[in-house]
Amino acid sequence: MKVFVQIPCLNEETTLPLVLDSIPKTIDGVDEIVVLVIDDGSSDRTVEVAREHGVTHFVRHARNMGLARSFRDGVDYALLNGADIIVNTDGDNQYPQDMIGQLVQPIIRGEAEIVIADRQTAKIAHFSPFKKVMQRFGSWVVNKAAGTTLPDAASGFRAYSREAGIRLNVVTKFSYCMETIIQAGNKRLAITSIPVTTNEKTRESRLFKNIWQHMFQSGSAIVRAYVMYKPYMIFANLGLFFLVIGLIPFIRYLVLIGTSAPGNHIQSLLVGTMLLTGSLLSFAIGVVADLTRVNRTLQEEALDFLKLQRYAQKSGSGLDSKVVLDHRSDNLLERPGRRPSSARTQAR
Repeated sequence: MKVFVQIPCLNEETTLPLVLDSIPKTIDGVDEIVVLVIDDGSSDRTVEVAREHGVTHFVRHARNMGLARSFRDGVDYALLNGADIIVNTDGDNQYPQDMIGQLVQPIIRGEAEIVIADRQTAKIAHFSPFKKVMQRFGSWVVNKAAGTTLPDAASGFRAYSREAGIRLNVVTKFSYCMETIIQAGNKRLAITSIPVTTNEKTRESRLFKNIWQHMFQSGSAIVRAYVMYKPYMIFANLGLFFLVIGLIPFIRYLVLIGTSAPGNHIQSLLVGTMLLTGSLLSFAIGVVADLTRVNRTLQEEALDFLKLQRYAQKSGSGLDSKVVLDHRSDNLLERPGRRPSSARTQAR
């Protein structure tokens, strides 16, 4: 059993040593623990500090690509190098790395494909009351969209099985947290959570400027992911809404005509016709969106098969970490015998 602990970093030279020093060296049921640092365009000594602490696996971005892309590239690298479990933590030492052993146990026991740490946000001192309410509300919305019962959907301290890493496809640019839960829920992957306590706050979040931006970005990611997997539910409900509202002007027209009220009441017919047209368009868009969903599902299944072939070929090749990611061309390349000078991301 091989566990990759990936740490997305952006200028974390101060806090990264705290993270690296607290990662467990042994875990029950695990043969090998590998630390992977994802340098997302840092301008400080993040990479040098990681090397000084014994890290030999890196994914490097020439410029800041965002948390979602860093997560995706880290998972890709880990799977290419034989990971059975991928653990994601943060470089700001927010999460208790000594809990990694407990985090991966449900996967090792075969009880879950994804394990998400519950930060117990109601107990976090530096969270304002408003932020705590928004965290609970956001988790509730995600659970509704995914069919899950997770208490802390925004937590980035997670463990993914190899199968989950292959089957999940991150497309958002903001954060993978909400999207992967909704994907996993709709793909029927088993998800569970364990309670943890967070460390002292070391800095402000760099993912968003304020809570309003965080709410907007998270809400957009949730809506996008929900539309991807349940489009007909949205457009069908919208169509029913317009249908019900659209019938009211017609009923009004019939009542007025039946009571011989003065006027021709053409405005009721016009408004009703517009609303019923909106209803028809909503149902039509829902059908098209659902067909698109089916087509995307088939494409994802084909992509899963290609990933399995690619990762299986790599894991069975007997090569040790000779993988290069070329982010200039945005293509992942395997270079078992040489390291091209154009590559910015590499295994050391």
